Amino acid sequence: MIDVSLKVNGELHEVAVDPRRLLLDLLRDDLGLTGTKRGCEEGVCGGCTVLLDGRNVKSCLLLAGQVSGKSVTTVEGLAAEDGKLNAVQEAFIEHGALQCGYCTPGFIMTTMALVAAGRPLNEAEVREALTGNTCRCTGYVHIVAAVLDLVNRKSGE
Repeated sequence: MIDVSLKVNGELHEVAVDPRRLLLDLLRDDLGLTGTKRGCEEGVCGGCTVLLDGRNVKSCLLLAGQVSGKSVTTVEGLAAEDGKLNAVQEAFIEHGALQCGYCTPGFIMTTMALVAAGRPLNEAEVREALTGNTCRCTGYVHIVAAVLDLVNRKSGE
């Protein structure tokens, strides 16, 4: 067992884990943060995307020990304490950018990193930025529209 200390959604967690434990398993099974989805477990589908010190990463590809001392944000950490959704979540709702919802947390976390970059993007750039996320229900049209609207609105403020 190894000791891991990390902030998750602003809250400090100190846990002892098997050195082979994935960040995904720590989040879902140990901390109960099931918004981070288990999909392909190969870093291809993006369902497990979280922010690690502000960068989007695939939690199925990281060992829990690798993130000790770092800050992780999951989809559960985005809404305000009063339950108000953040701008990315609202944009996905406004544009109907979800169907079954399984892939939505990963897309939202990827979009969070795009918004944080603070620069306008065209459709091709948005599609390229989203290539690490897979949706089997939609044709990506509404997802791309939500992200385009949001990054271009945010970069113009």
